[in-house]
Amino acid sequence: MLLGGIHYLLPVIKAAHEQGYYVITADNIPGNIAHKYSDEFCNVSIVDKDAVLLEAQKHNIDGIISFGVDPGVVSAAYVQEQMHLPQMGPYESVRILQNKDLFRAFLQEHGFNAPLSRGYANKEAALNDTDWLQWPMIVKPTDSAGSKGVTRVNRIEEYEAAVDYAFSKSISGHIIVEEFIDKVGCSSDTDSFLLNGELKFVSFNAQRFDANAANPYTPAAYSWPSTFTEHEAYLTSELQRLLTLLKMNTSVFNIETRIASNGKPYIMECTPRGGGNRLCEMLRYATGVDLITAQVRAAVGDDVTGIEQKPYNGCWAEIILHAGKDGIFQGLGIADSLPARIVEKDLWVKEGDSVNAFNGANDAIGTLVLQFDNNSDLEQALLTQNEWLTINVK
Repeated sequence: MLLGGIHYLLPVIKAAHEQGYYVITADNIPGNIAHKYSDEFCNVSIVDKDAVLLEAQKHNIDGIISFGVDPGVVSAAYVQEQMHLPQMGPYESVRILQNKDLFRAFLQEHGFNAPLSRGYANKEAALNDTDWLQWPMIVKPTDSAGSKGVTRVNRIEEYEAAVDYAFSKSISGHIIVEEFIDKVGCSSDTDSFLLNGELKFVSFNAQRFDANAANPYTPAAYSWPSTFTEHEAYLTSELQRLLTLLKMNTSVFNIETRIASNGKPYIMECTPRGGGNRLCEMLRYATGVDLITAQVRAAVGDDVTGIEQKPYNGCWAEIILHAGKDGIFQGLGIADSLPARIVEKDLWVKEGDSVNAFNGANDAIGTLVLQFDNNSDLEQALLTQNEWLTINVK
């Protein structure tokens, strides 16, 4: 059973079918694209863990994952535990990893570098507890993904609106306010694989943003390798320590890290799911390591092979195609001056379709996969993206 129905599940369904598995996709949006490719659709809210369990028992499933779909991860862990299915890790550990408030508290308790933070269950509590705030701060839901509900607050006059926005996007009605960790270079948001409690494949990348987007905190591009290769060994060691403390077992993990201006490396998020934005597919292009097939095999208890650390085959970038404003899509233009090989152009809209400004990951209109001969060409191309890439919207 796959929780969710988004576009990023299509390669997961394909991998499962290649292994001979019967795939049930589940969410409460029958029109989602992934349901067209699965063997069966189950109409259930993926955040209602007991409802998901009931459907899983009814279908007598052999495994369950919430790949690229953050809201379903806790439900998947609950079903795994209740039905004695192959587990990514203990249910309570998954709850900690999936809840930003619990996760920050766990990091602080065990001596990891972590931003100062406090969680709130209602607006009044958040507005009455301001003595500790030191600007800028980040205000966000504890349980949302895709940068929904996230605001950087630079002064007290902006705080209440940010709190309201975060609560409006929270599934559970909880938000977290945390110290803004200024970064050196790019932060990293990419996938790794834990097999029987041991990190067998670890990756770091450069997560990039569009300062002119409707939401400038929504990732707009990724590139490999990272901008902080000298810190990768330390972060790998700390990630292994974290996952060992939580007794996690086998899963792909979406991991966000950064190096702060104070020189300290931080683990910002570490969630037991494949990341959205095709990160596992990008790693398969760049290294040949197939994390997607490994994940679907692990989910049903089949042996996992081929997970090993491998170098990147060149320099790679993924552009998250998005519109600069609401309107009608008129076409995509790529200039010949781009110093890269276009490995894949995946456009999800056609001319005449309505598109939205880039407020969150769900507003993406496609992806562009690029391979460069060297990092210099990659950096230059990403800095001058508006010179070679045109997305026409009227």
